[in-house]
Amino acid sequence: MHNKILLTLFILNVVVLTACATVDKQQRTVYSTGNEPDHSISIQQCYPDSALRVATLNMAHGRKNSVNQLFVRKNTFKQNLDDIAGVLTRYRPHIVALQEADNASRWSGNFDHVAYLATAADYPWLTHVSNAEGWLYSYGTALLSALPPVETIKHTFEPSPPTLNKGFVLAEIEWPCSDDNKSRKVDVISVHLDFSRESVRERQIHEMLEILSARMKPTIIMGDFNSEWLAEASVIKELATKSRFVSYEPETGRHQSYKNKRLDWILITKDMEFTNYQVLPDSLSDHAMVLADIRFKQC
Repeated sequence: MHNKILLTLFILNVVVLTACATVDKQQRTVYSTGNEPDHSISIQQCYPDSALRVATLNMAHGRKNSVNQLFVRKNTFKQNLDDIAGVLTRYRPHIVALQEADNASRWSGNFDHVAYLATAADYPWLTHVSNAEGWLYSYGTALLSALPPVETIKHTFEPSPPTLNKGFVLAEIEWPCSDDNKSRKVDVISVHLDFSRESVRERQIHEMLEILSARMKPTIIMGDFNSEWLAEASVIKELATKSRFVSYEPETGRHQSYKNKRLDWILITKDMEFTNYQVLPDSLSDHAMVLADIRFKQC
């Protein structure tokens, strides 16, 4: 967290803050590899109980454990992304939520990290929005998917200076949930909330829930909430106790994903349940990857 504050202060000294505005031209859905028929994973083939495997990771702009991405070489960025791809290949989640996911920008090697990772990890579909955009940087939230999206929504929250913009990306998928080819439409979301102020996080949560209230589908929300359950003011606790979402073992004090804090969460609607949940030990970022298997209580 200290590194993030230093980075923000640095940006404020060198970047015009008008770059915090939403940039629609960077909102896009890409079917990246061109090999959709070969890579559309049958959930029944992978999990007999029709579980959906998901993962979430704050990529830290591809810098891994370096203090700042400005000091990382392009080849090192690619090696770091290859390490993430290796973990995804090992565990094969059907859907991956990414935050601090960079488009081509000066501070992170001038190449699209999400497209590179999709190719390296063999994901045929991705959707990516640059929530923060400036001459130095271009990054936001993304989803990699082995299942084709039916619909996508990209959203940047209202600006919250002096911190840079945050937002979410949503993909609706068809989830095969039984052996007789029945399927359910599910919204899957990758979200990143502001790190500096609880009041901003609360506003962002309400902004997201207002959009979701018009959909009311089974929903999985993943990402970096910058909020702990046991904190005095906790948006993650409010979201999970005052809405239709539940989390996994929220009060245990385990599952730390950022140093000794649990900032990265997976939330599901109450028509689903967790069958597995783990924070992976691999060093991929200043955050850990969180992995879960989820299934419908009744299909």
